[in-house]
Amino acid sequence: MLQTAQATIREAATKLGYNPKVVEAFLEAEAEHVFEIEVSGTTYPAYRVQHNSRLGPYKGGIRFHPNVNLDEVRALATLMSLKTAAVGLPLGGGKGGIAVDPHSLSDAEVEELSRRFARHLAPHIGSKKDIPAPDVNTNGQIMNWMADELEKTTGKKDPGSFTGKPLGKGGSLGREAATGRGGVITLVEYLKEENMLDKELTIALQGFGNVGYFFAELLRPYPNLKLVAVANSKHTWLRKDGIDVSKTAATNPRPEDLDDLKDAKVLPSGAIIGAKADILVLAALENAVYEANVGAVKTAVIIELANGPITKKAEQVLLKKKVVILPDVIANAGGVIVSYLEWQQNLKNEHWDEDEVNIKLADILVPAAQATMAYAKEQGVSFKQAAFELALKRILGS
Repeated sequence: MLQTAQATIREAATKLGYNPKVVEAFLEAEAEHVFEIEVSGTTYPAYRVQHNSRLGPYKGGIRFHPNVNLDEVRALATLMSLKTAAVGLPLGGGKGGIAVDPHSLSDAEVEELSRRFARHLAPHIGSKKDIPAPDVNTNGQIMNWMADELEKTTGKKDPGSFTGKPLGKGGSLGREAATGRGGVITLVEYLKEENMLDKELTIALQGFGNVGYFFAELLRPYPNLKLVAVANSKHTWLRKDGIDVSKTAATNPRPEDLDDLKDAKVLPSGAIIGAKADILVLAALENAVYEANVGAVKTAVIIELANGPITKKAEQVLLKKKVVILPDVIANAGGVIVSYLEWQQNLKNEHWDEDEVNIKLADILVPAAQATMAYAKEQGVSFKQAAFELALKRILGS
């Protein structure tokens, strides 16, 4: 993922005529914090990469996952710098993580791990420096523990130091659905631009966590956009008559809980990449489409709701086949936009209702998507390259 991100940046920067030395300097993070945390006799590698702050404080999630490593965190921090710039936010890019499976720990151990992470980074984070948020396997409770520990360590109140907090602790309404909502907004803007919004189109969705679920749920105002395939890490479910994710008694449904999937065709998880549909939504993890499986892709449009779900070589294959890719730096920016809106509410000591948050999200994302599409058409480049070029111009200057 780091190689893919850097290659795309170099490609965009070369086209824009930037001095290679300036580009290489931009690719280097401004700060990297690499340390270890010991909990219950086990030591866990921990990271926080602060990539670029030219536009504002660093912003980016914290993930708890056994595969977290420095290169992954570097890549995600770099992508966050591009993402915040691409949608016009006054923020930079950062990312953090701990190489741990939190499901193997007790709640008390997860809390201790979280608090020690915040304690170690206390001199380097805060509402004016670096504003972390939840990511893979982290949540509002973990952000609350970290924010509390930061204030205890520094002795100062700083409600805007973390976003993605619980609602009663300064969190924002609309945050849970934000990334999925942003994906739908981006898709709708693309379909409007291509005069396809009223066409009957089918959708295959990889990933049915928070992002994938809300993307599917928020498609409901567009009955002509029919979800026909869903996959998680275990299976792919195909149902040509469509899948209504609201048809279930479960509060936080898995695909197995959906009434519409009781009679669906079940295939291995990886089959989703080759599902027959017009649009493929990648809402799982990075590198989901790569050299070995890119030939299976049958869709004309792909939406990147995960970070870096298509490798550079796979992307080149898809672009040669004229597959349209709606890039992660725009399509999944709903999460960071609402994190920004939460930060704004914290700084102003305000709490906005959900409609206001959703309106402000659209007010930021719609113009960004429209500008990216217009620039891509004008310059004859892919949407991803267009987004990266516009972002680099904002960070490095025209």
